[in-house]
Amino acid sequence: MYAKLIGSLSGFLYTYLLPILLIGGGLYFSFKSKFVQLGLLGESIRVIGEPSKDEKSLSSFQALMVSTASRVGTGNIIGVSTAICLGGAGAVFWMWVVAFVGAASAFIESTLAQIYKKRDKEGASYGGPAYYIEDGLKNKALGITFAILLILTYMVGFNMLAAFNVNSAFATYDFYNAEITPYIIGGILAILAAYSIFGGGKKLSEVASLLVPIMSVIYIIVALVVIIKNISLIPAMFVDIFTQAFDFKAIFGGFTGSAVMYGLKRGLYSNEAGIGSAPNAAASADVSHPVKQGLVQMLSVYLDTWVICTATAIMLLASGVAPDPELAGAPYNVAALTHNFGSLGQHFLAFSIFLFGFTTLIGNYFYAEANLVYLLKGDVSKGVLTAFRTVAVLLIFIGAGLEFGVAWDTADVLMAAMALINIPAIFALQKPAIDCLNDYIKQKKADKDPVFLASAIDLKDKTDFWQEEDITHTAE
Repeated sequence: MYAKLIGSLSGFLYTYLLPILLIGGGLYFSFKSKFVQLGLLGESIRVIGEPSKDEKSLSSFQALMVSTASRVGTGNIIGVSTAICLGGAGAVFWMWVVAFVGAASAFIESTLAQIYKKRDKEGASYGGPAYYIEDGLKNKALGITFAILLILTYMVGFNMLAAFNVNSAFATYDFYNAEITPYIIGGILAILAAYSIFGGGKKLSEVASLLVPIMSVIYIIVALVVIIKNISLIPAMFVDIFTQAFDFKAIFGGFTGSAVMYGLKRGLYSNEAGIGSAPNAAASADVSHPVKQGLVQMLSVYLDTWVICTATAIMLLASGVAPDPELAGAPYNVAALTHNFGSLGQHFLAFSIFLFGFTTLIGNYFYAEANLVYLLKGDVSKGVLTAFRTVAVLLIFIGAGLEFGVAWDTADVLMAAMALINIPAIFALQKPAIDCLNDYIKQKKADKDPVFLASAIDLKDKTDFWQEEDITHTAE
C-alpha cells in the first residue's frame, strides 16, 4: 500500500510540478544573474583556494567538499544507471540541462545562506535556508517546516537510500546472502559513519576533504580508460543521447517513464541544486564576501553532474553493454565494468559505491545536524545531540535492507517537498542576492578583493555578520 502511494505521489510531483519549478526557476535566476554560471565560472575556480581566516570555521574548499560529499554519491553511479536503463540515453541530456540551469539556483541559495548566516558562541558561522526563510521572509513557521523536512530527507530518506545503494553493489557477488549480507554491510557503514558523526562538524569536513577528491579522480580515470577502449562507440553514443532526449513522441506518450522525467529526477537527486541542502554547508564557510561561497557551490553542481555523472554515463553507454530495464541500478554498472575489466571491474564498482556512499552519509548528516541546531535555537544539549547521532547511525544500518522502488520514491518525494519550499523562498529573497552579486562584480572591476558590508546593498534585515566591525576581523 505504502509503496503504491509513494510511487504515485512521486510520479505526480515529477510530472506536473518539479519540471516547471526547477527548470523555470533555474532559467529565471540564470537571466536575473546574467548567467553567473558562465560569466564567473573562472572566478569560482579561483576562490576555492582561499584559506579560512578563522580556524573555527570551514574554508571555501572544506565547505565545497562537505556539499560535494553529499552531492557526489551513489546517485552519480547507481542513479545514472537507473535513469539510462528506465528513461533511455536521452536522460543524460536532461541531467545536463538540470545542472546548467540549477547552477544559478545553487548560486542564489548559497549566497543567501552567507548573507543571513549566524555566529555561534565561538565566533564561527552556521546557517541555511531555515535561517534565511525566518529572517528574510519573516516566516518562522515555514523555517521550522523546512528544517524538519530537511532532517527527514537527508538523515532518514537519503541516508537510508545511500546505505541501500551500497548494499546493492554487493548483490552481484556469490557470497551475497539476502537475509544476512545487507545487515553486515549496514553495520560496517554504521560503525564508520559513527566515527565521523560523533567527531562533530570539523571531523566531517576533514573526512570529506580527504576522501572526495581521491575517489573522484580515481573514478574519472577508470571512466577515461573505458572511453579509450571503446572510442569507436563514442559518436553513436552522443547521437543516442541527443536523439532520445528529443524523442517527443515517446516523451508525451508516457512522460512518467520518459528520458525527461528520469533526467530531472536523477539530475535533481544528484546535484541537489535549488532544494536547500548545500546552503547549510555554504553558511559555515569563512569568506570575505557572500558571493564567493555562492560561486563555490555553483561549481559543486558542475563537478557533480558535468564531471562525475557524465563520466558514469559515458562509461555505461560506451561500454559495449546495451541498457536494459532489467539491469536498472547497480547491475548495469557491474555489467559494463566487468565487460571491460573482468572481475576487477566488479571489485572497483563495489569499492567506488562504498566510498561514494560513505561520503554521502557524512555530508547528509552534516545538513541534518545543522537544522537540529536551528530547531532548538542553538541550545542543543550533549544528551540530545548524542541521541540524534545515535538515531542517524541506526537509520544507516536499517537502510541497507530496504526495497529498491520504495527507497528511491521515498527519497524523491521528500526532496521534492524541500524544493517546493526553497525555490519560492529564494525567488522572494532574490533582491539581496542579486544586489550582493552586483556589489562583488563592482569591486572586482575596481581590482579589489571583494569585502561585503550589509549597508552596501541597503539590507534592512539584521545580520550577525557583514557589519562595519567585521571588516576589522576580516583584515586580521
